[in-house]
Amino acid sequence: MSIPNIKHALPVTRAADFAAWYQAVVNEADLAEESGVRGCMVIRPWGYGIWERIQKLMDGRIKAAGVENCYFPLFIPLNFFSEEADHVEGFAKEMAVVTHHRLKAIDGKLQPDPDSKLEEPLIVRPTSETVIGKAMSRWVQSWRDLPLLVNQWANVVRWEMRTRMFLRTSEFLWQEGHTAHADEADARRETMRALEMYRDFAETELAMPVVAGEKPENERFPGAVATYSIEAMMQDGKALQAGTSHYLGTGFAEAAGIRYQDAEGTQQYAHTTSWGTSTRMIGGVIMVHGDDDGLRCPPMIAPHQIVIVPMLRDNDEDAAVLAYCEELAKALGEVDVFREPVRVLLDRKPLKASNKRWAWVKKGAPIIVEVGGRDVAGGNVSVLRRDRLYTEAGKTASAIMPRADFVANAAEMLRDIQTSLYTEARERLDANIRRDITDKAALAAAFEGDKPGWVEVEWAKPTGAGLEAVEAWLKGEKLTLRNTPIDAAPVSGTCIFSGEKAVERVLVGRSY
Repeated sequence: MSIPNIKHALPVTRAADFAAWYQAVVNEADLAEESGVRGCMVIRPWGYGIWERIQKLMDGRIKAAGVENCYFPLFIPLNFFSEEADHVEGFAKEMAVVTHHRLKAIDGKLQPDPDSKLEEPLIVRPTSETVIGKAMSRWVQSWRDLPLLVNQWANVVRWEMRTRMFLRTSEFLWQEGHTAHADEADARRETMRALEMYRDFAETELAMPVVAGEKPENERFPGAVATYSIEAMMQDGKALQAGTSHYLGTGFAEAAGIRYQDAEGTQQYAHTTSWGTSTRMIGGVIMVHGDDDGLRCPPMIAPHQIVIVPMLRDNDEDAAVLAYCEELAKALGEVDVFREPVRVLLDRKPLKASNKRWAWVKKGAPIIVEVGGRDVAGGNVSVLRRDRLYTEAGKTASAIMPRADFVANAAEMLRDIQTSLYTEARERLDANIRRDITDKAALAAAFEGDKPGWVEVEWAKPTGAGLEAVEAWLKGEKLTLRNTPIDAAPVSGTCIFSGEKAVERVLVGRSY
């Protein structure tokens, strides 16, 4: 809701400067801060609590598919990458390299000891296909060992030149699934299963609508046969790639020696897949759901779904107010929502209640409950829904209600907040995808506004020089191909870029 003449909690609005607004949310909501190393961030407790919720919910989905968690080293020998040329080329400019194993004081300064140079440089993992492929070559011997399904939760390093917290950092947290299969059909089923897992997770848990589809050839993961993504629309109309799933064919298996003996006794190369998502999802949640007062956190991933703020006056009423709040917290903790007990926090910090309230508004706690002496006397609570912060008159939309009624309806209120955030974002996504553009001039003109959204066009899916020409034209307009939506309507016309007969639809947009 955009209401004029309101003094918002953030120092900058989305309309005034979306990039500065995003950074303000990260700072004011206590999500993350600079670390002292360029491109790396300290994730603060509220931000990490959101990541822990994402981990827990995603991990449940991963394990339900029969995938087992494991862990692989942070350092990967350089020769592992040397065996996979396409893969290395895609990541070479982003790799962090370890060349020495100790420091030494030389001329009064700590420097790499010249005598400690490693015989072979080590790469700080940008992704783990190569090292996991080596392990799979040991673990897979027979068709009976397949499919092999593993996942790891880890950190990776990609030396980014232009960084932004959560969206593009030199170090980030993620999960990466890696699987090996007896044939292409089974591997492709796994690729699509992971894609659907990400799509449903984004829409159900993050309340973030996405478009799932296949990436064009020029946007594929290095060395992959096919790459699929989920694309989310931010409030400024840009696209955010929020998760990817790759069918790798047998290329990685051939490089790593992942072979098995089939039922007839013949040696075959396995077909492999990889799929992953990361802390980038938190950046997506900020830009999809945030408003000019901070983050609005979907209840399913909020570390605390309900925060109770006692209004203490430093007088004789305080003990009764705190006791009342403790009883309320206990009652709420016995309520189930989304198949889990409600996560409730009683904020006892010795600060003014109004300061605490606005701190939680900026963090995006779904429900903020204030309790003062009058509430205790009347058996009431004052309830503020973060998704409906203001009345139409521009006043804070706190609602006074009996404590018992609030406890009885708390679960339904949280479910309604989750749904309302998704509905708002879905309506914005659907309203900002155009499908009426049929020539390049009109396509370029469609992105001249402040928040242009995306355009879905028909194209001939060119390869080679034809694709390079399309990519060059798009780059000149600061546009990218996002994906070819799985549920797109059939084509009926000609390619917007070449005039040839179209074979599919593709989304075009600006992106993060």
